Amino acid sequence: MSKAAILESVVKDQIKTDLPAFRPGDTVRVSVKVREGGKERIQVFEGTIIAIRNGGISESIMVRKISSGVGVERTFPIHSPNVAKFEVIRHAKVRRAKLYYLRDKIGKKARLKELRG
Repeated sequence: MSKAAILESVVKDQIKTDLPAFRPGDTVRVSVKVREGGKERIQVFEGTIIAIRNGGISESIMVRKISSGVGVERTFPIHSPNVAKFEVIRHAKVRRAKLYYLRDKIGKKARLKELRG
């Protein structure tokens, strides 16, 4: 048995299959499990996907939001057990795979056109 086959057999049951379809530009609500002391709670992070890194079990998305006038970016491993769920709120029409140009834009200039249909 090859190393790749062994790795795939270990990873197979940890990959989430109930994920919604999302692309760069989509606004998502990510529910993350946060441990504080002995307690665990769900914290919601809502923002625009500016990048997706594909790579099987290590697939991740970078989500950006503006909080109190300051841009906040967070990277979420999609298949992590600490990520409770993803909700797609709206789809946007973009022509890039990476939306790093949104970092330079604030307010109305940072809006993306909504995808109809």
